[in-house]
Amino acid sequence: MDQSPRTNKKVDGNSKNEQLEQYRIKNTGKNITTNEGLKVANNHATLKAGERGPVLMQDFHFFQKQMHFDTERIPERVVHARGSGAHGEFQLYKSMRKYTKAGFLQEPGSTVPVFARFSTVQGGRGSKDTARDIRGFAVKFYTDEGNYDLLGLQFPIFVLHDAFKFVDSQHALKPEPHHEMPTASAAHDNFWDFVANNQESAHFVMWAMSDRAIPRSYRMMEGFAINTFRFVNEEGKANFVKFHWKPILGVHSLLMEEAQYIGGIDPDYHRRDLWNAIDRGAYPVFELGVQMIAEEDQYKHDFDVLDPTKVWPEEIVPVEIIGKMTLNKNVDNFFAETEQVAFDVTNLVPGIDFTDDPILQGRTFTYKISQQHRLGGSNYQEIPINQSICPFHNNQRQGFKRHRIDVDQVNYFENSIANNTPGPTRPEEGGYVHYPEKVEGYKVKAISDSFKDFFSHARLFWNSLSPVEKQHVIEAFSFELAKVESVSVRQQVVDMYVNVDKEMATTIAENVGVNPPTGQHVPVTASSPALSQANTPSYPYSLNVGVIIGNGFNGKEVRGVMEALKQNGVFVHVVSEKLGTVEGEDGTTIKVDKTFLSTHNVLLDALYIVGGRAENQPAFDRYVVDFINGAYKHYKPIGIATTGHAYIQPSNQHNLAGVIFARNNPNYEKDFVSAIAGRRFWERV
Repeated sequence: MDQSPRTNKKVDGNSKNEQLEQYRIKNTGKNITTNEGLKVANNHATLKAGERGPVLMQDFHFFQKQMHFDTERIPERVVHARGSGAHGEFQLYKSMRKYTKAGFLQEPGSTVPVFARFSTVQGGRGSKDTARDIRGFAVKFYTDEGNYDLLGLQFPIFVLHDAFKFVDSQHALKPEPHHEMPTASAAHDNFWDFVANNQESAHFVMWAMSDRAIPRSYRMMEGFAINTFRFVNEEGKANFVKFHWKPILGVHSLLMEEAQYIGGIDPDYHRRDLWNAIDRGAYPVFELGVQMIAEEDQYKHDFDVLDPTKVWPEEIVPVEIIGKMTLNKNVDNFFAETEQVAFDVTNLVPGIDFTDDPILQGRTFTYKISQQHRLGGSNYQEIPINQSICPFHNNQRQGFKRHRIDVDQVNYFENSIANNTPGPTRPEEGGYVHYPEKVEGYKVKAISDSFKDFFSHARLFWNSLSPVEKQHVIEAFSFELAKVESVSVRQQVVDMYVNVDKEMATTIAENVGVNPPTGQHVPVTASSPALSQANTPSYPYSLNVGVIIGNGFNGKEVRGVMEALKQNGVFVHVVSEKLGTVEGEDGTTIKVDKTFLSTHNVLLDALYIVGGRAENQPAFDRYVVDFINGAYKHYKPIGIATTGHAYIQPSNQHNLAGVIFARNNPNYEKDFVSAIAGRRFWERV
């Protein structure tokens, strides 16, 4: 394993944690002081001229405390403002030496530290987690060759194919400027007017209207680096590459109604889910996969490999899994780490390079400008979370918040006083060199004709979805467009999407009160099963199951079920009318950790209905029925204990798929766990 020149220790998955240890300060048990270390004798009252007199300017303790508070907010990110992060490590499964000289991709079994940040795009820091939105999936690798930032989204594509219109797309997506509404929502005139008049967005918007836009959890969300990069090996041979993060728990989503409820009940739903999972040791794991196309093969496909609005279908260009990321440590301080972490697409390592992907090219400077503005100057790399774990030397000096004390006389190159140091590193010793791509042509402001197919991949996406997923897309379009006041904009969008599927567009038109589209139906034949969540893995591990319980339960039965759930890694939440304990008929006591008022069925992935006696029996029974009805409506698994049969009975009149009854069922525990793994039972429709 490589050695870090700074620490002279092995660079492994814990290296960053060791570096950060020097910055961690514990204040518990200490005396309070000013920032300069002066001990404070009184920290509860201002200095006054008499007990009821005016506050005196001499109270420098108060003014320092107040002024720090007044200036402690930094500008939030223009996009991706609301985020959640965690530390972890990346472990390589197989050597990629044949394709890239990137050091962290050479030795199978080697590890490097990482920091991952997940985020929403539209809303500010105070918005809700569960908005229908694009989500960021950014990972910083702390390698022995420097920091490598892999930035992505939960969609594999971008909204546009030229960076020049990125600002326009975000202005249209954000709240309308005249009244700053709506927050964290694309359901307004400006966004859909932009879509209808910039039709290269068709494919991206299909993803945004799908279940992919409202993930169940960051832990169950795929990540894509959207852009086309290059792998370059030691011999200088290059391959085009796209990066994928595959969650081992599969890709799962909330229903639109669930997401809307949760946004009001628990706006921190996703960040809380990530934190709790790591805190309980259910570490999120994502496998890293790559798709590669040899440069000489780039014209062999019916899509342009540099077009960021197109996918590389996995059935045509397979994803090769090369390693995994395990997130195993929550941050110690949200602001110092998650808020101050600075990602930059130009943070590369030797063996990974840019291509002529026009969105990627347009991103090469914007991150640095944003971070300098947000974090107070050009020295933001010195913030602990952003520091590399390998040494850095250059002639950059001064600026806001400079922490380093460079003791050299010389701060320029070339020089004789310091023997031309710091100086370049030869490529064979690890110096970064750009791939020598041949470039020719006229300077033009133009779009390649190969990028001007706006609808074939939108049709591919639509044709790859299951019937349930298609219905959800129609519902999402109908919800969003129904909030658009301009009839003209609604009509333009419907007319645009006839190019994807006429039946879909016609149904949406009926739902939003405009004329049916007049365009011709375009046959859809190609599909990519990898695009459908119906084909994703599904496990009960780390799902939230609510045990709805009162007194007088069957102790042996309930203990057995709860133990089976815990053995399968299920997070069990005991819900009753009040906190404390409930007692079974055999004297078994179970601690209650949620009440009917402090949780809700939309926050739970499945229910175990035990029932029982309560002080206010009518209210208890109403809550139990409400929980059952909500879970049933959202197609979730429901387990019915022998004491819970009074609330719901096997029936030939209702489709009770996913409702598992304990009575006369010797395999109840196994059947219930299997139903939890199934997640949704769409056949109830």
